[in-house]
Amino acid sequence: MKFTKKGVQKFLFRWMVVNVVFFTVKLTMEQHPEGLANLFSPTSLFYYFSAFFLFMLTWETNDYLLKRHKKYCKLNLKRSLKIVCINLVIMLPICALVYYLALFPLKEPLNIICLISPKQQFIIDFSRATLLGITVIFFNMFYYAMNHHDELEKQLHDLQREMIASKYSSLRNQISPHFLFNSLNTLTSLMYEDRDLASDFVARLASSYRYILDNREQDLVSLKKELEFLDSFVFMMNIRHKDAVVIKADIKVQSESYIIPTLSLQMLVENALKHNYYSKERPLEIQISTIGSDALVIKNNLRKRELKEETTKLGLKNIKKRYSYYTNKQVLIREEVDFFEVIIPLLDRNVTEMNVLAVS
Repeated sequence: MKFTKKGVQKFLFRWMVVNVVFFTVKLTMEQHPEGLANLFSPTSLFYYFSAFFLFMLTWETNDYLLKRHKKYCKLNLKRSLKIVCINLVIMLPICALVYYLALFPLKEPLNIICLISPKQQFIIDFSRATLLGITVIFFNMFYYAMNHHDELEKQLHDLQREMIASKYSSLRNQISPHFLFNSLNTLTSLMYEDRDLASDFVARLASSYRYILDNREQDLVSLKKELEFLDSFVFMMNIRHKDAVVIKADIKVQSESYIIPTLSLQMLVENALKHNYYSKERPLEIQISTIGSDALVIKNNLRKRELKEETTKLGLKNIKKRYSYYTNKQVLIREEVDFFEVIIPLLDRNVTEMNVLAVS
């Protein structure tokens, strides 16, 4: 037990419980003719310190076993029974040894007084200690389960708050003046060079902003809608960067049957544009494809740009948090010498609430 404020408080609470149990048992089961007058007799002191030792041993062992199993999503019946069995396998032999030594070979040196035969006293003491030990184990496991439930609720609340902050941060970035300025600057050039193309550009720009505004309250959107938005976004990027950016999509699933976090594809494409050099001679190639019906792969060739400020990878962290709200499936990131790859899960349309096991 660590000597921290919390550790001291835990020790004092458990010591108090030991005292309450010990004196309750003594009051209800004391058979000595002098009652509690022999409180400091060798026999009483032995039972007090043996009770304290066995209580603490059982409690701390149970704590350790529970912490070991905390890596699992939840404490189910099978794992709970396993913990109880291991706890008893450790406690019972030690308990039997303590009372055997005190009531037989060390009875005279310790000056232990028995009103009945040592064998009968051993059976009573061992049975009582076993019953109390089992009570301690189940009480501690019940407390752990309640405390763990409270932690899960707090994590869920924090995750919901982070998800909302992530969603609005993502939307706010897309409607930023910088993005609008670049789009209008490109449009101004097009109006003098190719009016038909400028008209298409305006239509795509309007479509992009309509998509963003229409879905600003939704964290999930169908893959079909996201791809349609991405098509408009890619069109504008191709106009702006000429032939320096090549984006290809190879989607082999029914896109309307799956959903993904809103603007996640657009964020990953912008992430590739932000972190890489590209030109007409050496274009940035971004490929979006499916892995069966399980996931999307967004992959680009890698020619890292030296940024003035160290990257925070906030965009990738946000996507991971948003996915963790809906599924246990992981967002995978892979970086090699010549390419960078992000794999995001495809979600079924019926995913509407968090699997609580994902935050434990």
